Amino acid sequence: MDNTVRTGTELLWSALGGDPALLDRVSYGGPSGLLPARLPVMDLARATVAVAGLAAVERAGLSARVRVDDGAVATAFVSERHLRVDGRAPVNFAPLSRFWRASDGWIRTHANYPHHRAALLAALGVRGESVEAVQEAVAGRTAVEVETAVYAAGGLAVALRTPEEWAAHEQGREVAARPVLTRERLDEAPPRRRSGPGGSGPGGSGPLRVLDLTRVIAGPVATRTLALLGADVLRIDPPGNPELPDQHADTDFGKRTAALDLESRSGRRTFDELLDSADVLVTGYRPGALDRFGLHRPGLVIAHLSAWGDYGPWGGRRGFDSLVQVATGIAVTEGSAEQPGALPAQALDHGSGYLLAAAVLRSLTEQSVDGAGGTRLVRLALAQTGHFLTHALPRYEPETYLTETDSPLGRLRHALSPVTYEGGPTDWSRPPGIQGGDDPAWVTA
Repeated sequence: MDNTVRTGTELLWSALGGDPALLDRVSYGGPSGLLPARLPVMDLARATVAVAGLAAVERAGLSARVRVDDGAVATAFVSERHLRVDGRAPVNFAPLSRFWRASDGWIRTHANYPHHRAALLAALGVRGESVEAVQEAVAGRTAVEVETAVYAAGGLAVALRTPEEWAAHEQGREVAARPVLTRERLDEAPPRRRSGPGGSGPGGSGPLRVLDLTRVIAGPVATRTLALLGADVLRIDPPGNPELPDQHADTDFGKRTAALDLESRSGRRTFDELLDSADVLVTGYRPGALDRFGLHRPGLVIAHLSAWGDYGPWGGRRGFDSLVQVATGIAVTEGSAEQPGALPAQALDHGSGYLLAAAVLRSLTEQSVDGAGGTRLVRLALAQTGHFLTHALPRYEPETYLTETDSPLGRLRHALSPVTYEGGPTDWSRPPGIQGGDDPAWVTA
């Protein structure tokens, strides 16, 4: 386990600009066989949690070891499923958030929020919220036709694509050409007045202030992690479109939350005051949606999270983990083109959340090294995390442990023996022969 786990952690820590000497502080353990999938989901989960922990101890100036327990990691990556509110299980997907059969394949929709649900129904010309009526409307169109119409109406729908189709898609090529995340220093501005999670900054000014403009899972997981480490996290939502109650209950631990209308004069004034005194800004809305509010301030650490990236033909689109899995070929890999599957967790969301928290912490550390300062910008997309999962992490490939041998029975493809040691045999000295065709005698020297 250590080799593949360390590979993921090393790759992400390098992408974060971390000191490779610190990697020896991380250890792994716990029960095995969790989050089973065809793709290395557990390796992604361990690695993102590991770099978050490593960035935290580095930021705090501690020499502590980072222990990554598979049981804790796997449980946290499905935290929304374990949530209970007075014994009630959460509602994670609305009835219209699902796969649908189109005329030429499958399409997946996301309609948990009322405005997305209304856009979906309008695009399909469906009255009411009947699953049967939606299926009938989808069945008469191609998957790409539905995808295009729903997005044009402001809804969310993605056609199922194979890994090869995504690799050939313009957005897929754009994603593949970029690293798992990007980090930039925008200027030479001094850092904000606070120093880090859980401690006082210069002049005893209090804990790190994090302004949280995120929704659903990935962004809130990042800011939930910063809150765990002692940051003062203030989440802002529009008053007419609050977070879904169960997602709030799962991902807003450690935070304070407020409703603020940024379109009103008083709301905008309050927001500007909050932003002027923040140390970190984390956003999770589609690229460009918040640009008119002038979010960049000198010395801030700014972390932008999106579904598809802020580039390419899909750069301005909304998206969620379930949709990214479908578009990028993950759903086909975990199932088939005839019967799409899914990862055992919303791993792109959770993994991106821990990775984004690590990126924020590393940016704060870099700001403070020798007074380096500088406004720092971090960008991360669920699709980039998906590409890291499908292309960067080592995968179990049976062919690696197979070989071919000529024999009296024909050419055999067979498994190599798992019993190996330095200087020992790598394969059997002879293949199987014709059954019963040998003399009943020992081999003589």
